Amino acid sequence: MTSTASEPSAAPLLDLQALVVAVRRRRRLWCSMALLGLLVGGVAAVLMPPPPAAVTKVLVAHKEDQPNDTGTLIRTDVALLGTTRIAGQALRSLKSTAKPEDFLQDYRGTGLTNNLLQIDVTGDSDAQAVSRAEALADAFIADHVRRMRETAQAEAKALLDQRDRMRDELTTVNKTIGDRSPGSDPKASASLESLFARRAELNSRISDFDQRAADARTGTPRLVAGTQIVDAPRAVRHSLPKAAVTNAGIGLALGLVLGLVLAAVGTVVADRPVLRREIAANLGASVIAELRRTRRRPAGPWQLRRTRAAYERLTVTLARTARGSAEPLSLLELGCARSTSVIALNAARALAAEGQVVVIDGLPGTDLADSRRTPDDPAVVSGERAAAVPAQVRRLGVGSVAPGTAWTDLRYLGSRTVLVVRAGYGSAAWLHTVARQLTDQRIPVIGVVLVDPDPRDRTDGTLWDRPNTAPRGPYERLAWQLGTGQPRTERLARQHGTGPSRTERPSMSAARGPGSDQEAR
Repeated sequence: MTSTASEPSAAPLLDLQALVVAVRRRRRLWCSMALLGLLVGGVAAVLMPPPPAAVTKVLVAHKEDQPNDTGTLIRTDVALLGTTRIAGQALRSLKSTAKPEDFLQDYRGTGLTNNLLQIDVTGDSDAQAVSRAEALADAFIADHVRRMRETAQAEAKALLDQRDRMRDELTTVNKTIGDRSPGSDPKASASLESLFARRAELNSRISDFDQRAADARTGTPRLVAGTQIVDAPRAVRHSLPKAAVTNAGIGLALGLVLGLVLAAVGTVVADRPVLRREIAANLGASVIAELRRTRRRPAGPWQLRRTRAAYERLTVTLARTARGSAEPLSLLELGCARSTSVIALNAARALAAEGQVVVIDGLPGTDLADSRRTPDDPAVVSGERAAAVPAQVRRLGVGSVAPGTAWTDLRYLGSRTVLVVRAGYGSAAWLHTVARQLTDQRIPVIGVVLVDPDPRDRTDGTLWDRPNTAPRGPYERLAWQLGTGQPRTERLARQHGTGPSRTERPSMSAARGPGSDQEAR
């Protein structure tokens, strides 16, 4: 059996688009880290200048030099330079009482090519660094020459020993030939011929060993002459501006990388949705408007025209929604109390043209009370005085769904609500909590106003695969109260007796009946 319904795609383990957007929104963090790294690098170059240093270069000749050498010989020389024998010889030439183990920390060798060795040395002053570099170069050359000579002498001695053994054998052969008397015996003649051949071979080998021993001795002067200082020791001059710029650049790069890593890790750990589709999916309501975050400084002529147009469109939408139903409307904020106050006052001013409007302030702070209002603006009363507002006066509630909210008090602000949520403020778990608590209180969410969205967000914030959770007409509201407007799973639970009964529902607050001025309870 083939199903025509499309299966929902599995959610990715890590949404790269949301991660990039969240990291970009936290640019203050990684920009601050980059700036801090820049300052630390520059200050470190000024407060911690490098010690006096000197450098020299030594040309090292090897007997085993080959054009295709991969640098094994020069790496061996670098390793030999970093031994206590070379360090001790240099310290003895300097008549210093320092320990060779400590002196090893003050210099290093670098193989530039297969035969060129660079020695970098530090000291307490430029003169001391130069003298140390010269002593190290002389000690290394002396050690290298000594090793080359010892190797040549050992090779020549081995060849001469082999030659002496050949000479001893030649003497024996010559004596054997001299003891033989000439005769006509064929066998004696053949033996004598073999002795003559052996003598000729021994003479040839003795000459060869003499030549090889001479070559071994001759090659040593060439290696000794080829190993020399080609760049005299000199002090290394340090430029403070160049060092400051270099260190500042390194600090900037490291700070930027560290800031990006911290922002990415914090984003993954916090799990705060920033995209429209994520916020809409977690709240179970569509995004109906996007607004920039209202700053505490007064708006000036530099305010963007599209921002003012967005506020005006939202005001018209909220006013039309409030006029279309007799039920009170509320605005519930999450992380944007000041923006919500501005939206509420704009909507109240639009509704005040048709009748008296009272704004019920249920915000935990004083953002609405401290907002700039004119004498003609609608009255603002606190939540404690909401019961004293006459029934014929239109209400517009303003509250909060931040952590610590008294959920049972939200119905006194309005039986329908519009959530004003700042992008990236609440975690996914808290958005789920808000949606669940509003559903338990039977407060349908008309839509979500997204404050401070990402300007590059191209995701869709409209829900297409969920039931309508925002009843707007009187019959839809009645269907919601009777349970037909609820999701199918909850209606089935009621039919089978597993869901809460009608007598277990919390009592509904008084609401004005549609189309009349009397209260229906």
